[in-house]
Amino acid sequence: MSQPKFVPGSLDHAIFTRKSVRAFTNKPVPKELLKAIVESACRAPSGTNTQPWRVYALEGDAKNGLVNEVCKIHDAMAKDPEIAKEYTDSYDYYPQKWISPFIDRRRQNGWSLYGLLGIDKTQRDKMHEQQQRNFKFFDAPVGLVFTLNTVMGRGSLLDYGMFIQTLMLAARGVGLSTCPQAAWLAFSKIVLSHIKAGPDEMLVCAMSLGYEDETALVNTFETPREGVDTVLSWV
Repeated sequence: MSQPKFVPGSLDHAIFTRKSVRAFTNKPVPKELLKAIVESACRAPSGTNTQPWRVYALEGDAKNGLVNEVCKIHDAMAKDPEIAKEYTDSYDYYPQKWISPFIDRRRQNGWSLYGLLGIDKTQRDKMHEQQQRNFKFFDAPVGLVFTLNTVMGRGSLLDYGMFIQTLMLAARGVGLSTCPQAAWLAFSKIVLSHIKAGPDEMLVCAMSLGYEDETALVNTFETPREGVDTVLSWV
């Protein structure tokens, strides 16, 4: 199926040009612009209007402090895998047991990205370095952290997904790019402590936000999507 035509500045344009950006320029994002984007995201629907989202924005020293702390531990894990046992995801983002076609798409995504960057599975140091780019927010000027009150049920994660997608589209509409990141979940206790979250908050995910580095090879990578006939069933 061919991609629909869209007009720059339209919602379709934001939808079809949104992608996970993995290299950003150091151009700062004005605070008022970020506030406007989050305000737009707050229009997302939620069950019985619970609005379960809470967002922490990190810039400058606050962001760099978290980056340095997590990268240090990530490096230590590479030398001693036993350290990883001390850090667990705040919830099961991925399944305990993978099956097709999901595992196939996951593998294709990973090896296509590494292949583009010229990294093969034998180059563990390079793989580690690329993985660690997640914990540097891909050099984006803004790192966002999303939390949820632990009293809320699984349905609130559905609400949260709509909130985050709305935020990403709002960002794209004003020329910004994003990369939503579940990679931070393993370091949730560090993240929550760093942002001084309350004892009733859990980490949902994080996000890099800023202006895309259009010269970076990694940003030429785009994930394929299944055709509508694979997704849609007429009953």
